[in-house]
Amino acid sequence: MYEFTKRVFDVVVALVLLLVLLPLLLPLVLILKLTDEGEVFYFQDRVGFQNRKFSIWKFATMLKDSPNMSGGEITLRNDPRITTAGKFLRLTKLNELPQLVNVLIGDMSFVGPRPLMPVSFEQYAPEVQERVYESRPGITGIGSVIFRDEEKLVTDSGMDPRAFYRDYVFTYKGALEMWYQDHKSLYVDLMLIILTAWVIFFPESALAYRVFPDLPQRPGALSPSPTGSN
Repeated sequence: MYEFTKRVFDVVVALVLLLVLLPLLLPLVLILKLTDEGEVFYFQDRVGFQNRKFSIWKFATMLKDSPNMSGGEITLRNDPRITTAGKFLRLTKLNELPQLVNVLIGDMSFVGPRPLMPVSFEQYAPEVQERVYESRPGITGIGSVIFRDEEKLVTDSGMDPRAFYRDYVFTYKGALEMWYQDHKSLYVDLMLIILTAWVIFFPESALAYRVFPDLPQRPGALSPSPTGSN
């Protein structure tokens, strides 16, 4: 019943949002077309439901050849490969809006584990890889809420970015996504949608740890501490 209700919600809300947001989407398309390299959409293979690959939709925010430039698949705060319009789109998460198409056609859900590139998916422990996509990947989820400003965390860590991802980010994200698989429900999904809106305005908020007090303990290297305000 949960999966059926969730899918009906996804289809109806995605369709309504696409229609309602059309006055916003069209200017964004025009701005992207007329600035930087003129690229509007970015399509990339991601690992999805039951570990099957699909093509994710996003507004283009980086230079076309960015995967072959310094940094590779890792994006840092103030990354020089990010376009002028892309900085604003990434900060506000408006670059994620085209994923409403992925939700509508069934590749994704509004709430679920974030879909990763295959090279990033392989950083998960084998037991996480087996279970993480038992649910459709989501536009948002517990990993997205906790890692609201992931680029800043990596940039400020002072560590080699790949080592930081390997030793801290993917380890903790994996634990969070396993928590979601064990606790997923309509209530949890609703609270994650509300928390997603909250952390857009308060990115360092620890409110998620108050709403879900049984979340896996956060490693000290992943500041700010969950005992913070808000």
